[in-house]
Amino acid sequence: MFMLVLLSGISLVLSLLLIPACRGLAIWWNLVDVPDTTRKIHRRPIPRIGGVPIVLSTLASCLIVALTTADSGIATSASFSAARSVAPAALLVVLLGLADDIFSLKPWQKLAGQILASYIAVAGGVHIGSLAGFSLDPWIGTAVTVVWLVGCANAVNLIDGVDGLAAGIALLACAADLVAALLGGNMALAIAIAPLAGALLGFLVFNSSPASIFLGDCGSLTLGFLLGCYGILWAEQPPSFPGMTAPPIALAIPLLDTALAIARRYLRGKPIFGADYSHIHHRLLARGLTPRRVVLLLYAAAGIAGGLSLLVGYLRHPLEGLVVIAFICGTACGIYQLKYAEFDAVRRFVVNDTFRRVLNGQLAVRNLEDRLSAATTPDECWAAIRNTSTDLGFHRIEMRFEGSTYINNTQDGLIRSWSIRIPISDHEWIELFHEFVVTQHSNTQHSSSVVAFAETICKVMASRRSSPVLTSCEPVSGPVPEVTLSEIAGLR
Repeated sequence: MFMLVLLSGISLVLSLLLIPACRGLAIWWNLVDVPDTTRKIHRRPIPRIGGVPIVLSTLASCLIVALTTADSGIATSASFSAARSVAPAALLVVLLGLADDIFSLKPWQKLAGQILASYIAVAGGVHIGSLAGFSLDPWIGTAVTVVWLVGCANAVNLIDGVDGLAAGIALLACAADLVAALLGGNMALAIAIAPLAGALLGFLVFNSSPASIFLGDCGSLTLGFLLGCYGILWAEQPPSFPGMTAPPIALAIPLLDTALAIARRYLRGKPIFGADYSHIHHRLLARGLTPRRVVLLLYAAAGIAGGLSLLVGYLRHPLEGLVVIAFICGTACGIYQLKYAEFDAVRRFVVNDTFRRVLNGQLAVRNLEDRLSAATTPDECWAAIRNTSTDLGFHRIEMRFEGSTYINNTQDGLIRSWSIRIPISDHEWIELFHEFVVTQHSNTQHSSSVVAFAETICKVMASRRSSPVLTSCEPVSGPVPEVTLSEIAGLR
């Protein structure tokens, strides 16, 4: 325990000394984050290389303790085994992030560097070899490890949007990992975590609102990467599935924010690596909370998640399963309170039966395409179109094709409706009419099905227009009702 206090204390003092020096150099070299009128709302340029003094403080404290206590027997080579296993990969991530802070790397370049660093970590012994007690093939374990480490690195990077937020959440995750290492008797892991915790504590003195230095990518990517490595070393032999969820729960806030960002951007068809204003902290700011309250609220959530991760990691089954269920329920309630429009639309899509109507509409259109492709006469084409359009809720269909006019009207009298006209050729067309007022029990399909229906008719009928197989025939329906089209459309 003395060694842990010594490591964290030296790292804390070093960070308090190094950060002002790095901050001055960053201003001198113009390595600053310049405010704008959109996403960067700080009032003046802020140095963005805060990760450098954090890493230097962490490494220097380990070297100082290792050199000064070697003769006394307090520190041994095995004591720093976990720190040595992650150090080469972490240094690569620092350099990668620093290059991005200076030169603005492209997303694929950063991703490639993170993958390379993850493979270096695997080579150093940071490897997921099993899940819930089931052994994994080496290549599968390596792939899972790479995905986890890259995900953790970017998760902390994405949540770094408010003064003190990312560094504080990383500190809370370090605390959970440190307690877990002590409870599990993993002193090598505790020794690796303690100096990082001390450096983060010193950094928060300068990064709390109003911040005078930012983490930058060299800081946020490195913190996420290190926490991912420590999570693997924590749960090398999880006894059960609930137990293996402890490290992700400790990083719940950044991982959840990343998952929500990916889901939101996918639903909107936006680039996954693009920036937006809908991260968790943005949503809380939009609800009227001050930046300081946002940070404190997310600190509280991260602290609760860290406590739950310890319970999950060290409770006996089935109590650990109950904790995981409670965590999932709490997370769902939190997401609901954020009021994301994308997820509300998905919920209404499923609950309001829209999904079934869209599915049925798409199946009807697929069936129409098959029937039109197999049709050999205009009568067969008309029958297929008439049946499908009725299923889609159209009450009147007119078709002019091969010199004949086809009409089908399922409702009598004046009806206020909208219409869609689908051209087949210069003098041939199909027009469909749909009632404006849609009741709860109508068979109206989703607009996407109507568009697909129109596109299918236009594509297949135009291609069959010149087919010698089709021959003209008389209309298949009865006489036209004595109502003008303008009356049907409700325009008079």
